[in-house]
Amino acid sequence: MSSWRSWHRPLVVFSAAMAILALVSAVGLVVDDRVLVGAPIWAKPFKFAVSFAAYCLTLAWMLTHLTRGVRTGRWAGHVVVLTSLGEMVLITVQVVRGRRSHFNSATPFDAALFDAMGKTVVVLWAATLVIAVLLLRTRIADRATALAVRGGVLIALAGAALGFLMTLPSESQRAAGNLDTADIVGAHSVGVPDGGPAMPLTGWSTTGGDLRAPHFVGMHALQLLPLLVIVLVLLAPRFAPLRDAGVRLRLVRVAVAGYAALVALITWQALRGQPLIHPDGATLAAAGAVLAAVACGTWSTLRTAAPDRPSSNTADDREPVA
Repeated sequence: MSSWRSWHRPLVVFSAAMAILALVSAVGLVVDDRVLVGAPIWAKPFKFAVSFAAYCLTLAWMLTHLTRGVRTGRWAGHVVVLTSLGEMVLITVQVVRGRRSHFNSATPFDAALFDAMGKTVVVLWAATLVIAVLLLRTRIADRATALAVRGGVLIALAGAALGFLMTLPSESQRAAGNLDTADIVGAHSVGVPDGGPAMPLTGWSTTGGDLRAPHFVGMHALQLLPLLVIVLVLLAPRFAPLRDAGVRLRLVRVAVAGYAALVALITWQALRGQPLIHPDGATLAAAGAVLAAVACGTWSTLRTAAPDRPSSNTADDREPVA
């Protein structure tokens, strides 16, 4: 693994700043008893700060793998920092004002802030897409790591794109009409109003669908899939099959496919207005099929592995060189 000193410094600094903001927001959760849309007012900056800290730190590491377009990647990283900073500043400003940051058109100023947030998110997504394209074109020596990085960033882009669905008028808002003059246009929840009964910590609805669930799970493929590779490598000395780079690659293939299926499943669940923790029979059947496919893929990979096969010089351990 590359030295942390070679990581994209602005992304690392911004991640550290977000960790500090998360601590400040945690204090706010304790000392500020204001509630907005059914949740503590400091919950949103806390969750966003934690998410951005992990997201940007992971991108800082991923950029060290680039062998082509290094300068373009660094500039894309700068754009991620600037747009993420803009997003957090706008969210925090609205918290201080005691106002909703998302979907708020109650006043011209609120509408202008939300419009600015929308533009920063689009640019942030586009900058991450640039990084994803560069990672797809670069050669990463270990194929399992290459797949985890590429699969993670692509699923994260899909998860981030789900956020745009939240800006569309909900069914009840469309039924009410007057969208041009409505105070609130857009919602996290599907089938129920925002601010109802919710899961602890996440704040996801327990009475209707919630698009924040697939949005969150999708975006954090960026961390979880590369983390899986690290775990497999750490376990390799104890479990002989994992010493084979080809086995690790096939396990990551199963994980990427399973993770993508999970994001698709909970997106489908949310769009049907169904709470994450109260799945119906169709959702349970689909989840069972995904789980069975992942279990079968994992079992098949480990069952057919040659325990004592050396891995250091296997062709499957390296990206093919053109």
